[in-house]
Amino acid sequence: MGQGLDRDAGPREGWGMDDMGEWVNEVRLVGRVSGTGEERELPSGDTVVQLRVVVPRPLRAGAHGGGARVDTIDVACWTARTRRSALRLADGATVEISGALRRRFFRAGAATVSRYEVEATRVASLRTARPAAVG
Repeated sequence: MGQGLDRDAGPREGWGMDDMGEWVNEVRLVGRVSGTGEERELPSGDTVVQLRVVVPRPLRAGAHGGGARVDTIDVACWTARTRRSALRLADGATVEISGALRRRFFRAGAATVSRYEVEATRVASLRTARPAAVG
């Protein structure tokens, strides 16, 4: 483990919290929905809506056009409010997601795999202003 980090310590013990200030895990995404939200009932009986949000990457100085130009981010909606909001979103809708980054473990055949996703605490459709009619 890293310096001064104790796996079994509490959230402040061994992590230098007093020296570092407040720990923060906050995510804000503004992008376009890819596909539509998919509602799933898990074996536990919990319901989750999963969707993907595509966010363009800013152009880097000196970049020659190679590599990824967008990030596609998985979003999990666990609360009734975020699930309802996610299911109303159309493919291509502009959306703002607030939440936290989570690492989820699951079984895929005989292997255990992990994936990062954003656990949404807020899902909001953003309406873009339409150009004024000319004439």
